[in-house]
Amino acid sequence: MKFISFVVIFLLSTSVWAGAYEDYFVAVKNDDTRTVTNFLFRGFDPNTLDLNGLTGLLIASRDGSLKVAALLLAQNKTKLEARTPQDESALMMASLGGYEDLAKTLIDKGADVNKTGWAPLHYAATKGHISIMKLLLENHAYIDAESPNKSTPLMMAAMYGTFESVKLLVEEGADVGLKNEQGLTALDFAKRANRSDAETYLAKVTEARRPKGSW
Repeated sequence: MKFISFVVIFLLSTSVWAGAYEDYFVAVKNDDTRTVTNFLFRGFDPNTLDLNGLTGLLIASRDGSLKVAALLLAQNKTKLEARTPQDESALMMASLGGYEDLAKTLIDKGADVNKTGWAPLHYAATKGHISIMKLLLENHAYIDAESPNKSTPLMMAAMYGTFESVKLLVEEGADVGLKNEQGLTALDFAKRANRSDAETYLAKVTEARRPKGSW
C-alpha cells in the first residue's frame, strides 16, 4: 500500500513539473528572477536539462540573463561544471558573451579556468574580450591551452578576435611558434583571415623570437 501511494505521489509531482517545464526555461531566457525563484522555492531542480541538453545556468550564461545566473549561482545545488552537448561550460559561455561580472563570480565559486579541450580563454580570445582574458590569466589560465585540434587562444585571437587581444596574449608570453594539427601557427591564422595588423605584428614577433642561427 505504501509503495502504491509513493508511485501515485511521484506521478503527480512529475506531471506538475512536466506542465511547467517550458515556463521555467522561458523565464531563464527572459531573465525573469521572480518566476525562477518561485520554481526553485517549490523544489525545482536547477540542474534540470532543457530539450537541447542545457541547464538553466548554461542558458543564462549564454543569453546574458545575468540576474537569473546570479540567482542560480546562489543555489548550493547548482552545478558549475554542467556542460552542453558540445562540452561547453558556463564560464566558457560567459567568456564568449563578454559577461565579466558573471565570469568573475563563476571563477570565485570554483569554475574550472583550465578546462581541457576548448577552454574559457579560447572563447574570450575569439571575441577579443580583453577584460575577461585578463581575468582568466590572473586566475592562472594556461595561455597556450590546446583545443582538441591543438589550436591555441592566440590562434583564435589572430583569426577572429581583435588586434588588442593578439597583442595581450603575446605580451603575456603566448608561444607564437606553436602549430595546430593542420600545421598552422597564429601567423598563418592571421594571414587566412586577412588580418593585416595582426599578421604584421606576429611576423615581427616570430622573427624576433626565432633562435639565432636558425632558418
